[in-house]
Amino acid sequence: MKTNREILLAVRDGLEINENQALQLLQIRNDSEEFYSLLSVANELSRQEYNNKGLVFAQIGINAEPCSKNCGFCSMGREHYVLDSTWEKDTDAVLAEANLLIEQGVDSLFLMTTANYAIEKLLKIAGQVRSVVPDRVGFVANIGDFDTEIALKLQEAGFSGVYHIHRLREGVDTDIDPGRRINTLNAAQAKGLEIFYCIEPIGPEHSYDEIITEMFRAKQYRAEVMAVMRRIPVPGTPLFAKGQIPAIELAKIAAVTRITTRPKRAMNVHEPNLMALFAGVNMFFAEVGANPRDVNSNTEKSIGLSVKGARKMLWEAGYAE
Repeated sequence: MKTNREILLAVRDGLEINENQALQLLQIRNDSEEFYSLLSVANELSRQEYNNKGLVFAQIGINAEPCSKNCGFCSMGREHYVLDSTWEKDTDAVLAEANLLIEQGVDSLFLMTTANYAIEKLLKIAGQVRSVVPDRVGFVANIGDFDTEIALKLQEAGFSGVYHIHRLREGVDTDIDPGRRINTLNAAQAKGLEIFYCIEPIGPEHSYDEIITEMFRAKQYRAEVMAVMRRIPVPGTPLFAKGQIPAIELAKIAAVTRITTRPKRAMNVHEPNLMALFAGVNMFFAEVGANPRDVNSNTEKSIGLSVKGARKMLWEAGYAE
């Protein structure tokens, strides 16, 4: 059995680690010297492999409406809807926001809908938005489950990738069949859509074994952009009382995830925080519109970070544009 120091030295030499080694790193005490060694290695990898470049992705929440999937952490669950209003943006509104975000220099643009949003409406909006998205900017869908036929239609509409995951305790804390999530990941991979993956929503009740399962699922699907997200306790949602993990624990999970999954393009964390930028994270999200972690249906007026704010935090940590 290797020591933590030996594992980290192997990582610096470009070697992959296994599940037991990842678990060993997650078990490092957050007040120990090894904790800082772990963050240091993850930070070094990102600075070198990403050429010290910080990225800003942006997401537009297209609709604020009750969702039948009733995710226990989400402000838009049909049985516990807690957003301050309901609405749906038209094409002109989404285009205007997309143009502004592109002018501000985002590196990828995401369109997000609730799981019940009609795919035909999304494809129609996407076709218009794609016409203003430069080739340098990724165009990504964050939607409900779909099959290979829809995956092909997403490509035809101009999407280069999808944000899709198997959440922690999927089917327990959500009204979603875990098998459907896997089928969607398979469909996206089969049609060549880039997969953006995240381990979420991490709460105090989740074990390291659960977290590691999602790390290695991300590796299985060769996620080129990776993230970790701690659950935001949204008042009025079923999981509110379970609380939140501290930023220092999130930083450790981010570091181990960065080391384990070795994403080729970027490593992200939710919510954005400076501590994570020293744990291998080099990318933040700017968000507008509905956000499942907020009670304000216009999250840009609440917890949603602006492009300018994201760039400033990346600069503070020494990342270049």
